[in-house]
Amino acid sequence: MKIIIINGPNLNLLGKREPEIYGSTSFEDFFKELQAKFPEIDLSYYQSNVEGELINKIHEVGFSYDAVLLNAGGYTHTSVAISDAIAGIKTPVLEVHISNIYKREEFRHKSIISKECVGMISGLGLKGYELGILFFLNR
Repeated sequence: MKIIIINGPNLNLLGKREPEIYGSTSFEDFFKELQAKFPEIDLSYYQSNVEGELINKIHEVGFSYDAVLLNAGGYTHTSVAISDAIAGIKTPVLEVHISNIYKREEFRHKSIISKECVGMISGLGLKGYELGILFFLNR
């Protein structure tokens, strides 16, 4: 099974940025833990702060991977283009958020991409990515 985690803007700052919301572990360190937990999966990771680069990556993997875990960060609430990119591919996408977007500012309560995703995990910290992998393994 081939799964990619795609993280959007500011998620490169995990471990440094607002640890009270996002924790103190870098995503790179967490990703190594995921790879060790799931050695049977071809697991890859991509992060960009640029909307167009995220769209290009979704297009690139959207017909050859088995699953995408997408944390679009702030683009979740603003990007019709990312939503359209998800709609245009065959690979299923699961939306993941580290924080509970419904316990934050009101503008974060609306996800533009959700309607194109198979589901959403929100508010379970980095554990949400692991649960997303388990979802696809048991699907």
